[in-house]
Amino acid sequence: MIGLFRALLIGSLLWWMTSAASPAASPHIVLFVADDFSWHDCGAYGSTVVHTPNIDRLAREGLTVRRAFAASPTCTPSRAAIFTGLMPMRNGAHSNHSLVREGVRTLPAFMKDLGYRVVIAGKTHIGPRDQFPFEYLTNSNVMPPGKRGVLWTDLNTTAVDQLLAKHDARRPLCLVVCSHSPHVYWKENEGYDPTKITLPPFLLDTPETRQARCRYYSDVSWMDKQVGEVSDSLRRHGYVDNTLFIFTADQGAQWPFGKWNLYDEGIRAPLLIRWPGKIKPAATTDAMISLVDILPTMVEIAGGKPMADWDGRSFLNVLLGKTNHHRAEIYATHTGDKEMNRTPMRSIRTDRFKYILNLIPETRFTSHISEGVALDGRDYWDSWVKLAETDRKAAAVISRYRNRPREELYDVLSDPFELKNLASDSTHARTLAELREKVRLWRLQQGEDLNRIFMPEDGRIGPLRYAD
Repeated sequence: MIGLFRALLIGSLLWWMTSAASPAASPHIVLFVADDFSWHDCGAYGSTVVHTPNIDRLAREGLTVRRAFAASPTCTPSRAAIFTGLMPMRNGAHSNHSLVREGVRTLPAFMKDLGYRVVIAGKTHIGPRDQFPFEYLTNSNVMPPGKRGVLWTDLNTTAVDQLLAKHDARRPLCLVVCSHSPHVYWKENEGYDPTKITLPPFLLDTPETRQARCRYYSDVSWMDKQVGEVSDSLRRHGYVDNTLFIFTADQGAQWPFGKWNLYDEGIRAPLLIRWPGKIKPAATTDAMISLVDILPTMVEIAGGKPMADWDGRSFLNVLLGKTNHHRAEIYATHTGDKEMNRTPMRSIRTDRFKYILNLIPETRFTSHISEGVALDGRDYWDSWVKLAETDRKAAAVISRYRNRPREELYDVLSDPFELKNLASDSTHARTLAELREKVRLWRLQQGEDLNRIFMPEDGRIGPLRYAD
């Protein structure tokens, strides 16, 4: 009897020792979301100006998706789409600061069902809280250094490191890390020379623009530092070999024709994915992917089955290098941002063309850039307005920003910054008609009433409960 007891005891100890050293059966998943970051402003996507060594390292270690797109160019709708697998009109959070509809299930609920501990650190900007049952990481926000006029807090990567140190790695961890950068207000310039940077062609070249651009780049570098700190914590605590690491951004940066717009500058997003042993290093793909596809992909990787009624669909085969194709068309929507921005629009993007339908073209386009405080963009926008008094090119840019036609059509292959509207070009009449009809049918499929313009007051608007 004693011998049997000893055998059972030894067996139990061996089982405990083996299981304690074993990694989780399903991979850990880390989703890092930057805030208002234009895809091309890092070395991984071709920038030779912006200092982003940690993002660039991710590209060398994993897959670079060259054509990824947000569901909306605004924080809450984009994040809600990522966390629900549903486009904004279907999940309910179609305008900024709005809430998802009652009964909509979200990422933490699905991943918990698959046995994951699900934690979010940093910015949230989603609600209501009871429909996003994350474990909200305590002390995951701090006051950031060197940011002027800051009204909110920043990501605390030390809290993330402490979580990874204490978590039992035998249980799969789904960790969502959300930086507050490079959302305005940007840091003071830290080492960028305004005379040596190159401005994208949709911006007017004034000294104020260059100074603001350097502050934005400094904030990008700050966010890149946070990416590196989280990645280093994964390595230090033994997670990296069994972790899927996804880096993206909710939408483009807060520049004219970027955030709040359906041009690629507003909806095109970085998407870098590292998964040791599964994804080849330095891999690239031209597959078109929507950020609404992230949740279905995570669920499939975790061993679950994506919901049939999701708008998103898994791109696992793209990750594994089995295909270089995913979507033929990308749809995106923008409704508004409270009283500042009330110019709703819908779009479709194919390999070659972008079609934008402006639902209220008679309404002047406004944003925090043109109507807000200096640190929102007015510090350089006012220099644009002043330049436009004597410069015809500047006047045309100002007019284009403020006044939108009913329809816009761009050849994104020959005109990647979408500067030449082809909607009135008879040689593209057939393409215009085809894309117009596709958008109409898609809006109906999404449950949108084509006889009613959805504006912010139509949603479940209310104060959001943010993480500490």
